[in-house]
Amino acid sequence: MQIVIIGSGNVAYHLAKAFKQNNIPLAQVFGRNEEVLKKISEELNVSFSTENLAEADLYIICVSDQSVENVSEIITKKNCLVAHTSGSLPKEILKGEYRKSSFYPLQTFSKSKDLEYSKIPFFIETENENDQKTLTDLALKISANVMKSDHEKRKYIHLTAVFACNFVNHLFTRAKEISDAQEIPFNYFLPLIDETVRKIHEIEPKSAQTGPAVRNDTRVLELHEQLLKDESLAIYKTMNHSIKKMYEL
Repeated sequence: MQIVIIGSGNVAYHLAKAFKQNNIPLAQVFGRNEEVLKKISEELNVSFSTENLAEADLYIICVSDQSVENVSEIITKKNCLVAHTSGSLPKEILKGEYRKSSFYPLQTFSKSKDLEYSKIPFFIETENENDQKTLTDLALKISANVMKSDHEKRKYIHLTAVFACNFVNHLFTRAKEISDAQEIPFNYFLPLIDETVRKIHEIEPKSAQTGPAVRNDTRVLELHEQLLKDESLAIYKTMNHSIKKMYEL
């Protein structure tokens, strides 16, 4: 099966790398950013182009959600299989006379960070059972965690991921702003962060909750509020309100 990955961002890079590591033939990476594509090509020994889209049986579109529809229109081959990698878009966003699908890897991707691809869950949606098997078999060459998932379910998977990853990382960023302002090395907090994440591998997140809000320690809560201002203060109040409500304090 001839496969082309369209895109040059983090998802495109890591998916191409996962394919190469697992001996999945890749005919081409295609996109607009020639400089980035050339680096991917040289690292992974795969052909690239910014102008001529190769003939393929499967095209995997790895671009921003805002660009998926427009990019899908460049694929003019009929009766091929086309998949996007978005967690929030339906397969019907793809525009063309081809078979439509989604191939969603549940992970946060950065080019500078190596990943264990075998641990990444993949969620697959297609128009028919044959394509479901094709994409499932493809994903299983990378990871054992492969699941059939329609758009309705995938929307909630993506929403959960935003809470569990994007929001948490933003809180890390806010925490680092506070520690930097007081000239406290942020790496002092890494053991705490690591243990927080390790705990929820063993116990429910709700049971793992600690801190002044869950204890309803008003003295500490008021002290912290005096130290904060603007958006950080608003976040602090919102988070503590949510914690108190969950534990009915």
